[in-house]
Amino acid sequence: MIKPLGSRKLFLATYNLKNTLNALSNADNQHAIKGIMRGIERESLRIKPDGSISKQVHPEGVGCALTNGHITTDFSESLLEFITPVSESSTQTLQQLKDLQKFTLEHMGDELLWPISMPCFINHQDDIVLAQFGDSNVGKMKTLYREGLKNRYGSMMQAIAGVHFNISFPETLWQSLYSLKQSSAKFEDFISDGYLALIRNFKRELWLISYMFGASPALCNSFLQGRKTDLPFKKLGKGTLYLEVGTALRLGNLGYTNSAQSSLRVMYNSLDEYVAGLKKAINTPSDIYGSIDDYTSAEPKQLNKNILQIENEFYSPIRPKRNAKSGETPTDALLRAGIEYVEIRALDVNPFSEVGIDLEQIHFLDVFLTYCLLKDSPEMDWKEQARSTENLDTVVNQGREAGLMLNFNNEQRSLESWGDEIFNQLVDVAKWMDTAYGVDYYSNTIKRMATWVQNPTLTYSGRYVEQLKASGLDNGHYALSLAQKYKQSHDIASYTEFSKSWLAQQATESYQAQKAIEQADNQSFTAFLDTYFRVC
Repeated sequence: MIKPLGSRKLFLATYNLKNTLNALSNADNQHAIKGIMRGIERESLRIKPDGSISKQVHPEGVGCALTNGHITTDFSESLLEFITPVSESSTQTLQQLKDLQKFTLEHMGDELLWPISMPCFINHQDDIVLAQFGDSNVGKMKTLYREGLKNRYGSMMQAIAGVHFNISFPETLWQSLYSLKQSSAKFEDFISDGYLALIRNFKRELWLISYMFGASPALCNSFLQGRKTDLPFKKLGKGTLYLEVGTALRLGNLGYTNSAQSSLRVMYNSLDEYVAGLKKAINTPSDIYGSIDDYTSAEPKQLNKNILQIENEFYSPIRPKRNAKSGETPTDALLRAGIEYVEIRALDVNPFSEVGIDLEQIHFLDVFLTYCLLKDSPEMDWKEQARSTENLDTVVNQGREAGLMLNFNNEQRSLESWGDEIFNQLVDVAKWMDTAYGVDYYSNTIKRMATWVQNPTLTYSGRYVEQLKASGLDNGHYALSLAQKYKQSHDIASYTEFSKSWLAQQATESYQAQKAIEQADNQSFTAFLDTYFRVC
């Protein structure tokens, strides 16, 4: 039984956040937040002019998917991934993303970029061609990993696109917090603990991201491939299913989830605990996937028979990250030098932006993630993680329903009440950030978006459903019209951050790098994987 809401814990959390902000507002610390660094990875399906998925290989002119650090592929040849460099300027990051997409479109003939998260019309999952990375051992490993994903979960799920937002906070902020909290920990450990605290708070209030920016309340019926679902879908046109008050199907049971991972107890209370949870998963045989041939077989269908083939298979809305050295696994990089940044993986592609994310979203995320870092963050046990997942599922399916109730520490609380309380705290964080940066856009963004809590028609999903209905089109045709509009916009735009010649040079150099990797191989594919998994 969920109890009525009590307010003392909430009051104490708010009070402690205000104290931290007050301490950071003195002359020594007031500019400590300046220097936030960001990077964006945007995924998008290549589609044919009729809106169906492309079966063509990766566009030759944009370079090699294995070695081009800015334009690559994800699961399939048709699922492009655009990766910006790390930058302190949000405007620059968005312009870089725009240049990358413009350059790619110029090498795609009459194909388009799909502007939403849920896939276009796909007749059969075999129409989704696995990404190819050349003949090197590492390239073949990448493709076999994707073959494993196909055989474990099906290709349809892997055709879903999202936006990943990477953020790191400046050392000046960490130094200020280190001093204010009079920590005796190693500075590197203090930073890792701080990022883990952020992650725990993000998971507690992840539902708000789905409510605000979830933009996948509808899908093409072809996505289900005949599967039955208990979701209360309504029909629109010939082949559209949508949730009247839903927000983000991509984050729900139909989306990028793995029910087989539900038993994995990956926790975020310490770096050692997090790494141990992941390493256990990649070294524990799976009862579900044990019958699928792995790399030791003549015709392998997956890398191995463990719960996770590799760490990247762990589906999480947020990840602690560090840039790895050559041959180093992600968790080994974390153990070597601690957490360097966090990767937010909970964002749908923004259908109202030609690049999939806009400046106001970035401003909100800056404030929200800073809030998650600065507020108190008690340890999070497995039951609390389950509650956060329960709240996310509720908002995914019913987020815009009037009077919706969520589970707040086993107490019943309305989405409106909880959301208003979060925004009341975000106001204080935004004011401090505006002062530090000498701007007003953080406060303006929070003020404007705060109205979305009481008016769900202003959210991305609310706007999308209303515009979809008003268009009179099926979801696929409506998305296709957006794709055509954005292609025209890219066609007439000028390059601003990356020149066309520089991007062409990157493409040429990527082929040279791929060739060098292939020529350097000195062992069989099986021996290569023997060594890789022995080290893991």
